[in-house]
Amino acid sequence: MSLDRRSFNKALLAAATAGLLPALPAWAQQLKSLKIIAPAGPGGGYDQLARAVQEVLMSEKIATSVQVQNVPGAGGTIGLAQFINSKDRDPSLMIAGFGLVGAPVINKSPVTLEQTTPLARLQGEYQPLFVAAESPIKTVTDLVNKFKQDPGSVTWGGFAHGSPDHVLCGLVVKAAGGDVKKMNYIPVGTGGEMLPLVMNGKITVATGGLNEVAGQFKAGKLRPIGISSPERLPGVDIPTFREQGVDATLVNWRGLMAPPGVSAEDKQALEAAVAKLVQSASWKKLLQEREWVDLYMPSAQFTTFIKEEQSRISSILKELGLG
Repeated sequence: MSLDRRSFNKALLAAATAGLLPALPAWAQQLKSLKIIAPAGPGGGYDQLARAVQEVLMSEKIATSVQVQNVPGAGGTIGLAQFINSKDRDPSLMIAGFGLVGAPVINKSPVTLEQTTPLARLQGEYQPLFVAAESPIKTVTDLVNKFKQDPGSVTWGGFAHGSPDHVLCGLVVKAAGGDVKKMNYIPVGTGGEMLPLVMNGKITVATGGLNEVAGQFKAGKLRPIGISSPERLPGVDIPTFREQGVDATLVNWRGLMAPPGVSAEDKQALEAAVAKLVQSASWKKLLQEREWVDLYMPSAQFTTFIKEEQSRISSILKELGLG
């Protein structure tokens, strides 16, 4: 890793050898150059997070130079493969998220997220299920009862097959004792395409990021019937699924991955850099401005979390016929 220490390494080594000073640890040094791969096109969630991390690392002088490289395609697996197989000499990180757990399964990719080194979970968002304001469905209980009585009478809207939206709908149905194979899930695309279909009643229920639809809730055009957080969110007047007897939770998380086989010294330096980032006033201000939920989790916990997510998501994808 190119850490900015060449100018004083020789002097420190001589002093340490003479017993005058201890060797200076890697984490005490400033990162000189860093590349962050966003495995998606510009403007999306991965890209936004990559550029936010870039901004804070440089403004806080945690790193001297940070470049963001977009590598879109195949649900992020093209960027993932490039990251895993890269021979770059400069240090690199990759943005990853919930979608990259299932995308390798759906795209039958030869690479998986497990081949990388989890560095830190950073932020994410919980997702509501919502219906048209005039819908007779008032609660998640109403929704699952309607589905159980006649699965074909309920259309579920969201992003692509295998996306967090699709998985969330499947988890709700499964937790309520329904048959996920009978779900009529309609992959619509972005919120701009989907929301009018829900408002007009052409899609029974849909999901997406809370920030994406909060304005429509306030305007009274859509009604939330539940949210995927384990507990109620501060300042958000939406009951959780668990409150309504449906034990389904999901967070559309995003974080940073280090390369496979990263050395212990380099990993320590990167972990220290990320710890400084999440503790900075710049990062906390950015979270507030973008209404991102702070989900920071250091490397060891993040590694365990991803293993659990891998098992849970792979299982539901199989039940949805995508595994």
